[in-house]
Amino acid sequence: MEFLNSLKERLKYYKTPFDHWELNKPLTKGAITEICKTEIIDLKKININYDGTRAIDGGEGKFREGISSGGKAIKFRFFLEKNNSKAYPHLTNLIEELRSKDTYSYIGDLIKKDLSKTYVRVEIICDRQGFWLKPHCDIKEKLISGLMFINPFNESENLGTDLYDKNLQKAKTIPYKNNYGYFFSSGPDTWHGMEKKEIKKERRCLQINYVTFKTDWPAG
Repeated sequence: MEFLNSLKERLKYYKTPFDHWELNKPLTKGAITEICKTEIIDLKKININYDGTRAIDGGEGKFREGISSGGKAIKFRFFLEKNNSKAYPHLTNLIEELRSKDTYSYIGDLIKKDLSKTYVRVEIICDRQGFWLKPHCDIKEKLISGLMFINPFNESENLGTDLYDKNLQKAKTIPYKNNYGYFFSSGPDTWHGMEKKEIKKERRCLQINYVTFKTDWPAG
């Protein structure tokens, strides 16, 4: 129960520029290994340029109705689903932990939202040189937006997520440290992104969401 232990014992709350929480050592060694071994297509090798959106679908950075499929670039994204979960036993254990009442109730109490009828969505991310993410607010269907950083190549801590105030002025950068991360609940002023920075090799992350649309992993 590494994730829940991190919530209970190693969690830090920050109020500015909006409510968010930072987690230290939320993942097991086995989960980290599975995240690192996953092959993710290098978009540069197929001549697709980053456009400042995670889905590469031209989405605008505003609080908007969402696309539950993940956008036009879904084929470039790796979501953990039942049909591939057997190859990821440690991450599947993490999903089961996230589905447990102890975990979602604990998080729900922090953000003051009921997560009992949500679904868990987990995505392995590998960003490479050229990636950037324009300031945006997540779709309202994401009740929890979380990103866990994996930094096996000693990339700069500056590669973490940038948080902005309501005037879109950068307020802080969450450090890109190995086995470190954050979460917040989506809202109209939860502006975040990543400015253009140098990625020497790759920026690995695990995205964790509690969402209102259906996935293979209902909470509860």
